Amino acid sequence: MAARTDRHDIEKAGRRAEMLAALLLRLKGYRILARRFRSRRGEVDLIAFKGRTLVAAEVKQRRGEAEGREAITVRQRQRIAGGIEDWCARTGHTGPVRFDAILILPRRLPVHIKDAWRLT
Repeated sequence: MAARTDRHDIEKAGRRAEMLAALLLRLKGYRILARRFRSRRGEVDLIAFKGRTLVAAEVKQRRGEAEGREAITVRQRQRIAGGIEDWCARTGHTGPVRFDAILILPRRLPVHIKDAWRLT
C-alpha cells in the first residue's frame, strides 16, 4: 500500500507543478492548447501558443535548477519531439515550434527556460 501512496503523491505533485507552469505561461501571454498530450510516440506536458510560435514545454519539479535541467534527458527530448510532431500532424500546424523547460523549485518562482533545446 505504501508504494501506491507514494506513486499517488508523486502524481499529485506533478499535476500541481504543471498547473503552476501553465499559470506562469498564461501570465506571460501564452495560450494553453493542451496539457499532458499523449500520442504513440511521446508525451508533452504543456502545449502553448504565443504569436506564431507553438511551444512544447517540459515541466520538472526538482530541488535545484541544475538538477531540473539535467532531468530532461536526450531520450525524453526525443519523446517530446515525437509527441509535438504528432500534435502538428493532427492539427495542421506548420509554423515554428520551440522547446521550453519550466522548472518548479522549492520556495522560488518557477524558472522558464525558453528554447531549452533544439532538435539535432
